[in-house]
Amino acid sequence: MDVYGLLGNPVGHSLSPPMHEAGYEALGIDARYVTFEPEPSDLEAAIGGAQALGVAGLNVTIPFKQDVLEYVDADDLARRIGAVNTIDFTGETPTGHNTDAAGARRAFERYDVALDGETAVVVGAGGAGRAISFMLADAGATVHIANRTESSAHELASAVPGATGHGLDSLAALLDDATVLVNATSVGMEEDETSVPADALHGDLAVLDAVYRPLETRLLGDAADCGATTIDGAWMLLYQGVEAFERWTGRDAPVDAMNEALRSEL
Repeated sequence: MDVYGLLGNPVGHSLSPPMHEAGYEALGIDARYVTFEPEPSDLEAAIGGAQALGVAGLNVTIPFKQDVLEYVDADDLARRIGAVNTIDFTGETPTGHNTDAAGARRAFERYDVALDGETAVVVGAGGAGRAISFMLADAGATVHIANRTESSAHELASAVPGATGHGLDSLAALLDDATVLVNATSVGMEEDETSVPADALHGDLAVLDAVYRPLETRLLGDAADCGATTIDGAWMLLYQGVEAFERWTGRDAPVDAMNEALRSEL
């Protein structure tokens, strides 16, 4: 039996176990997905212990995504983003990858949203914002990053090819010519709020909200009202898991089964 898991602290809220185990069951793979919650001071020992015990792969979440870079051989994208969320133990040394970027890309693909040559606005300069901004730039989009702390937007923009940084007060002007909008913050998760003025939205937008609880946030509701394409955060969550599943197993993930298991928990 292969063992996969999630490394984080805390991890009790995670939806990854039912999603991944639904994938194993659908393909008849003898595997389990478990959670590990080490103290931050024990991160290096936890990774070494997982390798020694024959764990086949780990997902990584808060607060370890950045710190784990020190203990794995990270690929180019993960190093550019500055975060690892997937570790593969099948080689001689643990390798680190970031599937958040691919998760967002595949969520847009599911809705047939073109990115190459488009203008995209990303709200948020944290971990999710970094991954999505690099993905959009790599896909050929012009990226504008807006953040509550404007200096953080400028800092991220300086690392993303061709990107610009802005404060939230620039959102209305930025969205005039945009065709893609991503909320990469937690705004809308705990409260019925949005950082994006409803009157700045328009029907030519494709709007992805990384928040998945609730599935329909205030932002997505406002976007739907004006005829925009709306993509809830569970799609990004699903596809980042699908990317890890396929990397670990070498098989096409049973996306429908994994999606059904994920959404049954929301």
